[in-house]
Amino acid sequence: MPEKTRPNGPARTPPPTRPAWLSWLMRIVLWGLGIAAAGAASLVCVIAVALAVAYPNLPDISELADYRPKLPLRVFSSEGTLIGEFGEERRNLTPIATIPKMMKDAVLAAEDARFYDHGGVDYKGLVRAGLANMNRVKSQGASTITMQVARNVYLSSEKTLTRKIYEVLLTFKLEHLLSKDQIFEIYLNQIYLGNRAYGFAAASEAYFGKPLKDITIAQAAMLAGLPKAPGANNPVNNPARARGRQLYVIDRMQEAGFITAEQAAEAKKEELHLRDAADPTRLHAEYVAETVRQLMYAQYGDSTYTRGLKVYTTLVAADQAAAYRALRKGIMDYERRQIYRGPEKFVDLPADPKELDEAVDDALADHPDNGDVMSAVVLRVSAKEINAVRGNGDTLQIIGDGLRPAQSGLSDKAPPNIRIRRGAVIRVVKTPKNTWEITQLPEVEGAFIALDPRDGAVKAMVGGFDFDKNKFNHVTQAWRQPGSSFKPFIYSAALEKGFTPGTVVNDAPLFFDAGTTGGQPWEPKNYDGTFEGPMSLRRALARSKNMVSIRVLQSIGTRYAQDWISNFGFEREKHPAYLPMALGAGSVTPMQMATAYSVFANGGYRVNPYLVTRITDHKDKVLVETQPPLLNEAMRAIPQRNAFIMDSLLQEVARSGTAAKAQATLKRPDLYGKTGTTNDSLDAWFAGFQPTMAAVAWMGYDTPRKLGDRETGGGLSLPIWISFMETAIKGVPVAELNTAPSGVVNVGGEWYYDDYAPGRGVATLGVEAGPTPPAEAISGVPVSPAPPPEERNRILEFFRN
Repeated sequence: MPEKTRPNGPARTPPPTRPAWLSWLMRIVLWGLGIAAAGAASLVCVIAVALAVAYPNLPDISELADYRPKLPLRVFSSEGTLIGEFGEERRNLTPIATIPKMMKDAVLAAEDARFYDHGGVDYKGLVRAGLANMNRVKSQGASTITMQVARNVYLSSEKTLTRKIYEVLLTFKLEHLLSKDQIFEIYLNQIYLGNRAYGFAAASEAYFGKPLKDITIAQAAMLAGLPKAPGANNPVNNPARARGRQLYVIDRMQEAGFITAEQAAEAKKEELHLRDAADPTRLHAEYVAETVRQLMYAQYGDSTYTRGLKVYTTLVAADQAAAYRALRKGIMDYERRQIYRGPEKFVDLPADPKELDEAVDDALADHPDNGDVMSAVVLRVSAKEINAVRGNGDTLQIIGDGLRPAQSGLSDKAPPNIRIRRGAVIRVVKTPKNTWEITQLPEVEGAFIALDPRDGAVKAMVGGFDFDKNKFNHVTQAWRQPGSSFKPFIYSAALEKGFTPGTVVNDAPLFFDAGTTGGQPWEPKNYDGTFEGPMSLRRALARSKNMVSIRVLQSIGTRYAQDWISNFGFEREKHPAYLPMALGAGSVTPMQMATAYSVFANGGYRVNPYLVTRITDHKDKVLVETQPPLLNEAMRAIPQRNAFIMDSLLQEVARSGTAAKAQATLKRPDLYGKTGTTNDSLDAWFAGFQPTMAAVAWMGYDTPRKLGDRETGGGLSLPIWISFMETAIKGVPVAELNTAPSGVVNVGGEWYYDDYAPGRGVATLGVEAGPTPPAEAISGVPVSPAPPPEERNRILEFFRN
């Protein structure tokens, strides 16, 4: 039979059968994809719900548009030199436009080179960091600058998934609401950089002692390396690690194209000099800064330390530096004459050189350098030589005259607490000849104040030898007896009672019985123990004759004198109306004395000292501004003719009297002043002025004790005053005594009130020109009544001395 064929063509081959395993695989894949898709959808839903819940709970960042961190109180000199900073954090809010490009580039290179390209989360950086960490190469982080802002401003430092989610969400929110420059500005001002410094401007001051605008590439790289680990990378705490981080940042700056290879090489070679807190060249005005802090706190309360107040003072940096140096030198010169009190501490030093450095560091930890008075540990000692090592590792040799101040400690017979031996912690100073001298921290204290007598502006104020050692401000807080420096105010009172510079008063012995003093008999003496007989008031003041001052006070009356001195700003109750007032037995502060002497310097006007000229907020908006007062008759304290004649008398003191060293050293005639030394040399003073500067120096012990039998105001305080004036009035034109005012005449080379000039008054009992003083002014018979019981205790001690 013929073969049958399909009508439409040849027969089709049946499809091959699919293996069973492949069918199952496809089903599993399809099911897996379905489950994954469902899971992804569920995850998206969960994330959406989480975002919906979490996003509204994110912190409100609208305030960052006007970023206002807690800013410290900052105090400046008149020229803008920073002299003090108060607050938990060092900050200096700096607009991004004023931050050097070099600093911004260094930060971007170190922390987030793609900051201006990504949207807050750097996905490329995440991948790169992940690969680097997986390959065990140097670990890399992936936090962008925006993420760091989110973390540092709003979030805690705990490492949890929840916090990380909030960090990412907050990052997106920041990027949405703020511009890149705003975010970067916050970062540059907010980030903590160690040493209490927040922000790069504060860190530049803290580490290098210079404004941010002046830093170099090498310094910028060092600062940019701090955010990663401000403790570990701190150049103060860990110089080696900080150096390694700095080199890394420089390389990154070059890789990013911010600097050239040549600039990178130069930056790597640059030697960095960190700011030294004990640097003797820095401006020391701690007492001024603390005074301002107290004034600001009284006005602004706790916000003083957070609102970024800037306070500008009347202080002149050069004058302040001169005052600080002069006072410290005067105190240390006095200290050289004192008995050596022995080393501050003794430690056992190991023989092993490797252990020695650590032992020295431990020994000096509690005995830091005090400015130019540095600490050291003795390594070897003999009668002719001391070898010691300082905290910085420098070894030094003390020989010859450098050993003289501590001779008593070099004797084999010295008591154990005095004897200098290996392991003794001693003090040393550098001499002008660049040699070393052994010394000791002083126990004596001092104060110096200088102000412009024309308006009361404080130009320099040093309240003690060292603020860290003793925060008591002796300029404003120390009530001390002024001694003979108070006599000019008694003489000023006497001019109004008819006395003249030519009036002759007897410098002869005086004796007061117990009935007069209210206690023990009193027989006052002159400092040198001699008496010169009758002399003019001009000569008596120049030679500081006590007997003459007492007789003058007897004549004019103690109650009158008490009233008169209040014109100068003295408190009446601090100066009981008894004869010891003539010798400065009352109580004054150095600030009061400077204010009082200003009355003589400015022609008879009383000015109030002031320190603050301007207060601004952190954006330099002026909150308070003080205008210097203009002298006017409402401020007059004493007649102009009184001030004129007193100037003539005080000029004589500085020319030929107890302060003659002033004109001899400074070589100018326009210097005026008076020395002061109290009983038993408990206090040493010099108060004086040049018409543009009134200044007062004081020395004494906080717990009053003798400075020494031969120590005087002329020997201790006058050199301090002269040293300061050498700087303060250098280049200031010489101002001779003003033209005689109305009511003053010159007769025979001496100045008189015209109504008390020779021939117009009655001269009797050795006192010429003017109303006849009581006979007691010559005879020595007291005219003051016995003090009441409540005043006796106050003056008993004075009489005993």
